[in-house]
Amino acid sequence: MSLDQLWNGWRAEYVGQGNSRSSHPSVSVFTSILQSGMSDEEAHIVHRGATCFVILNAFPYASGHVLVLPYREVSQLEDLSTEESHELWSTVTQATIALRASHHPDALNVGINLGAAAGGSIAQHLHVHVVPRWNGDSNFMTAVASTRTLPEPLPLTASKIRNAWPKENA
Repeated sequence: MSLDQLWNGWRAEYVGQGNSRSSHPSVSVFTSILQSGMSDEEAHIVHRGATCFVILNAFPYASGHVLVLPYREVSQLEDLSTEESHELWSTVTQATIALRASHHPDALNVGINLGAAAGGSIAQHLHVHVVPRWNGDSNFMTAVASTRTLPEPLPLTASKIRNAWPKENA
């Protein structure tokens, strides 16, 4: 089996201009939510720490899909302070514990997209995805109809995760 190569030299200029073509709003959707005055329940924030917080993904891949992120809007891991970095990864661990207790998944995906080209839809505000997964949880709806089916509403998901969040010194 041979691999065919298709050369399209014009792509180098297009890809190189990627950052100059994109227009970022002045603040991320996460910062807008934090500044909105909404309650944690309205915003679907399930946990707050000193430097980081956890919010439900508004467009989840699966029930329980949360995002762990610093309050401070930074785009790269190296932009985090030492305190933010420690709390971010500790909070990711706490999120996995909470999701295992609240949703009983067979597995979890934990991932981060650094930059728009890596798939980061909100690249200006670093966030870590924690996604519960179940054996056989993929279905034809996403592939055929570009639609995700979710078995529970976001407020119920948020409540379950808040109730399952590890207690300090427990």
